[in-house]
Amino acid sequence: MTSTPTRPAASLGLLLRDVSLEMTGKDVGELAEARDSIPDGTRINVTFLANEDLPRRLTAAKAVKDSGFVPVPHVSARRLVSQHMLAEFLAALEADGTGENVFAVGGDPSEPHGPYADALSVIESGLLETYGVRRVGIAGYPEGHPDIPDRVLWSALLAKHAALRARGLTGEIITQFGFDVDPVLDWIQTLREQGIDAPVRIGVPGPAGVRRLMRFAARFGVGTSASIAKKYGLSLTNLMGTAGPDRFLNALAADYHPDRHGEVKLHFYTFGGLRATSEWINDFRKDA
Repeated sequence: MTSTPTRPAASLGLLLRDVSLEMTGKDVGELAEARDSIPDGTRINVTFLANEDLPRRLTAAKAVKDSGFVPVPHVSARRLVSQHMLAEFLAALEADGTGENVFAVGGDPSEPHGPYADALSVIESGLLETYGVRRVGIAGYPEGHPDIPDRVLWSALLAKHAALRARGLTGEIITQFGFDVDPVLDWIQTLREQGIDAPVRIGVPGPAGVRRLMRFAARFGVGTSASIAKKYGLSLTNLMGTAGPDRFLNALAADYHPDRHGEVKLHFYTFGGLRATSEWINDFRKDA
């Protein structure tokens, strides 16, 4: 575990106080194994993947709740084939008591499979509040998106924030994971200047093999291998090694200013390693 003596412990403590995690439907077994290493009440996002059906998504959300955590099921707009599919999903979540918090995102398909082209269309459908949703997470892209111009991303974010407020829904922004602190904090400062005061959860890659981190980074267009290695302290000559986000979090704590950046927390992308990530966070907290 690396440690930087000059890092402000108070800022790091604020960032680590209420972290959230992410899992898929196939991680239910690992959730049980990781139970004792995750604090009660932790928010756990449950992804909405193409190869998962409704029962698997519901089972995962219920497992999160039954384990003492807060489920945050994803609603992938472009994967929804009909209004009925969205209503059925939300109704089932409400019946299970797992639907008060959701994360609305456009999703991977380049073309919508049904009537919802993006997260905004899901929010404006009115179905979220109809089925008991109270808090909605939306996506942020501090380092941009490989297929969407920045001006479009900003316009969409402002529209989603306004739509949530108009409907009386509490909003939260979860960013794509990154490896470079400067664009993340610059983006948050711009966000505040635009009048968006919603809490921001900064996406952080959990500890993982270097090869896997590179693969996910390439998939989501987060920089080049060389730039990632430089910023994150990875070794391109040792692709079999494992890396944790120590350097990123230390740098984040050093430059995070609550008066300028507002409410900021962390969201860990676990890449299938829920237990490894939660244990890493606990070890890092002890050293903070």
